[in-house]
Amino acid sequence: MKVTLENISKNFGHTKAVNNFSAVLPDGNLICLLGPSGCGKTTILNMLCGILNPTSGKIFFDNEDVTALPSDLRGIGMVFQNYALYPHMSVLENICFPLEVQKVPKKERKERAEEIARLVHVEELLSRFPGELSGGQQQRVAIARALVKKPKLLLMDEPLSNLDARLRLEMREEIRRIQIETGVTTVFVTHDQDEAMAISDNIILLKEGQMVQEGKCQDLYNNPANQFVADFLGNPPVNKIEITEELEKALKKTLPAIAELKKSHSLILAVRPESFLFGKKGLEAKVLNISQMGKEQILTLSLYGNNVRAILNSDDEFEDGQIINLSFKEKGLFLFDKATGERLF
Repeated sequence: MKVTLENISKNFGHTKAVNNFSAVLPDGNLICLLGPSGCGKTTILNMLCGILNPTSGKIFFDNEDVTALPSDLRGIGMVFQNYALYPHMSVLENICFPLEVQKVPKKERKERAEEIARLVHVEELLSRFPGELSGGQQQRVAIARALVKKPKLLLMDEPLSNLDARLRLEMREEIRRIQIETGVTTVFVTHDQDEAMAISDNIILLKEGQMVQEGKCQDLYNNPANQFVADFLGNPPVNKIEITEELEKALKKTLPAIAELKKSHSLILAVRPESFLFGKKGLEAKVLNISQMGKEQILTLSLYGNNVRAILNSDDEFEDGQIINLSFKEKGLFLFDKATGERLF
């Protein structure tokens, strides 16, 4: 099912939680709403499911205006951060519960619950109670309960935040598998950029209730619309370097656009850590610290008075205090206006 949000706003008193937000969520895609706390992600999710009504704007499921439609008539499944399983019910009873509310016959309820349990790999746990399950197992049951209704739209609000790091990795792979197998349009809310980039077809990055940029995860990473996008995506984060006259001279061959742009802008050079190249020629930098990361190493360097991080091949050997020469790859190099964050190059 395609979902369309047209100029949606939501006010809480004088606070504008969502401000004139528009987006089209394609049928069968997994879309991540990504952004810092308070940016409006969960508010948008709650308007999609009908918990909140927009202050203005419209929501369409395919071509049907559902803006004023009650939540129980929207055909949605919801997975919450805290799982919200009923502790006195078995796994089978928890999965069956939405069908019981819909007055689906008992035999059909059991058959559908068992089918969806196999899909999410909890078929061996149907007789257990939530208190006997691990966090990952509880999350699978919560997903099964949301999917058993055969929803047109699946909404997931920070569903992995209560899991440890290893389980988070496992469960995001499982959620992606389940979404592909079911083909249900899914909206996944998270503040974790690694999670969003690993799991989604498309990312909508939000700031202060407004969309900053939308697109494929690699498009946002490789072509950030502004400094906020470049800052938010990437781990380690993008390096930000103020352009001094000395650095400008050193960069003229690499970035000839600097000279012209510097006439009308205060510039910030942003460089992805993996976009540095080590060689015999280039900008001089001093090694401050070295962290080994398997086949790569992260070097903290002093570069023209700025501390930067560079990801370099572990085949090259470095020492603390060593002076090295750096150049840049073509990708991952940006110029921003220091005052506005606008991308200039």
